[in-house]
Amino acid sequence: MERTVHTDGHTAPALTLRGVSKRYGPVVACDAVDLAVRPGEIHGLLGENGAGKSTLMKILLGLVHRDAGNILRDGELVEIDTPQRAADLGLGMVHQHFSLIDPLTVWENVIMGDSGRVDKGAACAQVEQVAERYGLPIDPMARVDRLSAGERQRVELIKCLRRDPSVLILDEPTSVLTQAESAELFTVLRRVVQAENRAVILISHKLAEIIAATDQVTVLRRGAVVFHGPTARTTPQLLARQMVGREVSLRAESAALGMLPVERTGDQPAGDQPADDRPAGQPADRPAEPATAGSPPVLRLRDLTVLLGELRILDALNLDVAPGEIVGLYGVEGNGQATLGDLLSGLLVPDSGTVEIGGEPVDLDRAGALHTAGLGIVPEDRHRSGVVLDMTIAENLVMKSLARVSGSGGVLSRRRIQQIARQRMTEFNIIAPSPDTPVRSLSGGNQQRVVLARELSAGPRVLIAAQPTHGLDVGAIEDMYVRLRQAAAEGVAVLLISTELEEVMALSDRVAVISSGRIVGVLDPAEATAERLGMLVGGVSQ
Repeated sequence: MERTVHTDGHTAPALTLRGVSKRYGPVVACDAVDLAVRPGEIHGLLGENGAGKSTLMKILLGLVHRDAGNILRDGELVEIDTPQRAADLGLGMVHQHFSLIDPLTVWENVIMGDSGRVDKGAACAQVEQVAERYGLPIDPMARVDRLSAGERQRVELIKCLRRDPSVLILDEPTSVLTQAESAELFTVLRRVVQAENRAVILISHKLAEIIAATDQVTVLRRGAVVFHGPTARTTPQLLARQMVGREVSLRAESAALGMLPVERTGDQPAGDQPADDRPAGQPADRPAEPATAGSPPVLRLRDLTVLLGELRILDALNLDVAPGEIVGLYGVEGNGQATLGDLLSGLLVPDSGTVEIGGEPVDLDRAGALHTAGLGIVPEDRHRSGVVLDMTIAENLVMKSLARVSGSGGVLSRRRIQQIARQRMTEFNIIAPSPDTPVRSLSGGNQQRVVLARELSAGPRVLIAAQPTHGLDVGAIEDMYVRLRQAAAEGVAVLLISTELEEVMALSDRVAVISSGRIVGVLDPAEATAERLGMLVGGVSQ
């Protein structure tokens, strides 16, 4: 399809949406959306979780049919009723959640869906060619289940770029990447845009990411476009306000990204700043010390060891968390944090070591023992172990408290389930048409609120929050921070497992550093400078 050129010399948009709308019953997912993306630019699509970004892209990919509006490709009206039609029109997308098959190799995943005879040598050569062309180094023979998150992202990009799309759509591409991997990804994107004049749509809720990587930005709120303009003329404050419709402290966004200054202010809305009696220099967003400083630890991890062959994933790990305290566990991804999270979720049993809650050892061989002992968890991967996607909000909210919703004879009471679900939806601001809405249909932020509501409503003595803000927008991040601080203020021992340095420094009363499966240092906030933590992460103890 040839590109249309206007008489003023400017290239017509590669992709245009005019008045595109989509409703699901009473819920308006997309409300008369206008969007134009030009070749040679990265166009940011920004919005809160549930703002309509993913629905809009599903319409473009032929996965969802719009109710109204038009789509133009290089200035010509088109219909996109199937994914194949989208591919034929040159639209390609890298989805937020990886669609790779773990036991297969890189080259096998890349050619998945091809027709005709499979030529392994040619496929591997093609993977290497695309990888070299775009600076995405990967071994075609590597098994996907042995790749890091950053390497898996490269495979997804290679799968998409191999088909030579004119319009490349990336949905939250950095949600599981480190800062270094994210910077590398945006370098590749800029190369794709400048060298090959492709159009790129970058879907994100991360303000710093949008500011740094895009040329134009469109903001969606509740399904409608509320802002559009050149990125260079915006600010993080402006975009945050447009996203959520109110003033937002950028503390949450900067802490989660580690790319903007951490703003140590209170949790009060702008313009509502009551005086207090805290000591000079003490941040307003957390107490000067744990609520029950000096108390015996309620969570005690002793000599936890997990082996994979001869490799020690956890190596005699020791850590204590007191009631009313937030301890941040910080380290580079791949140093045992995910394994510790799985262990504390009850998904695996250590080869040796103990977990004590309230001074009592927990029988880790017994299913549900950690929950019974008073441990709640917000897992790193909510889809894998946080929610059951095909169950309703109500069912997910009560699954750990069935005794409370059972009548005589152990029969579940639907009335009681609905009552509790509605209460928790209101309390935790879970936005959905009803408690009977499948969790699969919720935004990432609302799915995370379901997990947090279920765990905190059980009255835990200990709360494990593993990467709790991955994939969340600025408003949801701010809400998560408030909930974690509130839990600690109520005496809960909180263990925050995070690879985000600024997040750990913003929330923690103490910071423990993990490296190669061991705790290599525990620092008070005054000691926990970026330089000191970086040295510990790198294996330098002094």
